[in-house]
Amino acid sequence: MTEARLGVAVLGTGFGQKIHIPGLQAHHRTQVVAVQHRDRAKAEAVAQAHKIPHACATIEEVLALPDVQGVSISTPPFLHYQQAKQVLQAGKHVLLEKPTTLSVAEARELQELAIAHNAITALDFEFRFVPAWQRFAELLAEGFVGQQRFIKIDWLVSGRGDASRPWNWYARKDQGGGALGALGSHTFDYVAWLFGPVRRLSGRLSTTITTRPDPATGEPKPVDADDTANVMLELADGTPCQVALSAVTFNGRGHWVEVYGDRGTLVLGSDNQSDYVHGFKLWAAPTGKPLAEVEIPERLQFPKTYPDGRLAPFIRVVDHWLMDIDRGQATAPSLREGIYSQLLMDLTHQSHEAGHWVEVPM
Repeated sequence: MTEARLGVAVLGTGFGQKIHIPGLQAHHRTQVVAVQHRDRAKAEAVAQAHKIPHACATIEEVLALPDVQGVSISTPPFLHYQQAKQVLQAGKHVLLEKPTTLSVAEARELQELAIAHNAITALDFEFRFVPAWQRFAELLAEGFVGQQRFIKIDWLVSGRGDASRPWNWYARKDQGGGALGALGSHTFDYVAWLFGPVRRLSGRLSTTITTRPDPATGEPKPVDADDTANVMLELADGTPCQVALSAVTFNGRGHWVEVYGDRGTLVLGSDNQSDYVHGFKLWAAPTGKPLAEVEIPERLQFPKTYPDGRLAPFIRVVDHWLMDIDRGQATAPSLREGIYSQLLMDLTHQSHEAGHWVEVPM
């Protein structure tokens, strides 16, 4: 029996052209039937380059196409809410990039629409689908570290470190820019996935590069989005968790998660500065023993890898989305998980502005 293929439209041509379009085209059960960009000429150029049948300038054009059953949204975060709202109201399934929206209220409204219109949602939280991370999750679930005593997360990269990099939406807090949105959205999702809910948090955000050149004139424009975030979390079980995120750290150590317990230690990390998925390794040590690298089982490995490390886990996200569509029920990571990640981001901003710890509602 041949499995049905899902006709998908892609909104956004930046990350969409790098990852969403090739990932959806690589999956045997999805067919990219349309691409949308507000500049029709841009949409047509992308459609031609990737052999996509329809190029659209508006979402209304996309939703009018009878062969569109799902929409993959890869636009900047300030567009997510309105775009996803229109798509869900049309009863189409949604694959959404992170960060989810600009506020938890927007994210909750999208979830209500998805339920009301029987639409299946998925969030592109890729780390849940990376082999080393999956083995890490298994060892934690098996109780390798015992009772957790301390968790330390560092994600220190240099992607925004060059002050001459042009100003764009990423520089604007009101459009969802900043390190907290780019890195923290992932971090808060995997904290919940791996370690459980958060009881309270304290956040401090900073902007070290306060202007960037206007791409048209070269004149300096103000930056109010954070490029560094320090967050202390207290988990529901009482475990302290320290999170350091920065997009402006030249030769930063990369992305590391360390878990210390009364029975053992686990360390997951990658120092790859050019690809935030490639390069993860996992080390483990029972108490009193030295750390040793953990072999990742073949059953968890990607069937195929690509030069861009983000592509293989994205294809697994697509596969997860399709399986949920088949069963008619959204499972993690869906909008539900996107809501929680957004909640923790909102509360981090609240904590930063108030200057004290804030409680996280259950």
